[in-house]
Amino acid sequence: MNATSGPATTQSAATPPASGNRRKILILIAVIFIVLGLLWALYWVLVLSKREQTDDAYVNGNKVVISAQIPGTVVAVLADDTQLVKAGQVLVRLDPIDAQTSLSRTASALAQTVRQVRQQKSTADQYDSLINTRQLELERAQADLAKREPLLADNAIAPEEVRHARESVDLARAALTQAKRQSASAHALVEGTAVQDNPAVMQAKAAYRDAWITAQRNVVVAPVSGYVAERSVQLGQHIQAGQALMTVIPLNALWIDANFKEVQLRNLRIGQPAEVRSDLYGGSYIFHGHVKGMSAGTGAAFALLPAQNASGNWIKVVQRVPVRIQIDDKDLEKSPLRVGLSTTVTVDTTSRSGPVLAADTTDQFAGDTSVYTLDIDKANAEADAIVHRNLGIDQ
Repeated sequence: MNATSGPATTQSAATPPASGNRRKILILIAVIFIVLGLLWALYWVLVLSKREQTDDAYVNGNKVVISAQIPGTVVAVLADDTQLVKAGQVLVRLDPIDAQTSLSRTASALAQTVRQVRQQKSTADQYDSLINTRQLELERAQADLAKREPLLADNAIAPEEVRHARESVDLARAALTQAKRQSASAHALVEGTAVQDNPAVMQAKAAYRDAWITAQRNVVVAPVSGYVAERSVQLGQHIQAGQALMTVIPLNALWIDANFKEVQLRNLRIGQPAEVRSDLYGGSYIFHGHVKGMSAGTGAAFALLPAQNASGNWIKVVQRVPVRIQIDDKDLEKSPLRVGLSTTVTVDTTSRSGPVLAADTTDQFAGDTSVYTLDIDKANAEADAIVHRNLGIDQ
């Protein structure tokens, strides 16, 4: 009995240290989880609660559609997909024959109009001379009547002669009235202006300028600098005014359309800093930017077929609102992006003093170009030269 009880006593004495170690391990594990939870809670309060992130974000930019301003047949295509073009560079040339023919026709019409106005002025002067003639004829008829009327009282002449004299006066007076009205009608076309300022001449000059502008628009130029994409124009193709020929995309002015959930918009403000990571360069490269603005509606509201939630078959889904993130130009110069690339956007919402929506209008242009500005003074000079060649030496 003593031999048997000895080992049992030894085993029971060793059990308390094992359970004590186990308890210490469990306490240590609990402390570690508590510390991790506290650290996570602290990280959430200090960092994650002041961040809004979405991977539903894509690179966007201006897609400048190039189209012809006049109809015509393509005789040259001077740019192709992926090529860099500068603002004002010729992209497509059209057959100039029709435009040149129209320009020559309007030049001839302008010259003819100048000569017609000169003729109208001469006609008006002729009617002025005719008035003087008719006035003299009236005075002579009146003088003849005055001589014959006293003779009629003395029966020195026949009454028929006096009657004929009175009819001559009436005819002369009517002829004078007609001449004055003809003169007024002729002067109405040319009175008050010189030949070059006559309305008919001005109208012909305007037609000439229109033909001159059309002739200049036989070339299609790039309104902005960028890269060519979606070229569809081909040689020999007859195109219409406004028909899309190709697209030019300026890659130096891109932005991100980040589609945040509606529950994420609560703390977003215009001007908040943002970090953008592109799948093209990986998560290690960060593009810096800021919140430029927020859309006035959800993406579904502007869809081609918007949802009809009042139709009865309604299922609530979380909506997304496009938020524009403007990327810093320096980052784009270092690492160019492409339209349509996927990105991940993180917005720092620590500062929430900015506006939710733009409060004031802005004078900043979304885009502008001067490549379509024509030297209209040159067209006016050419039209004036045609006018002066047809004025005559008396002008």
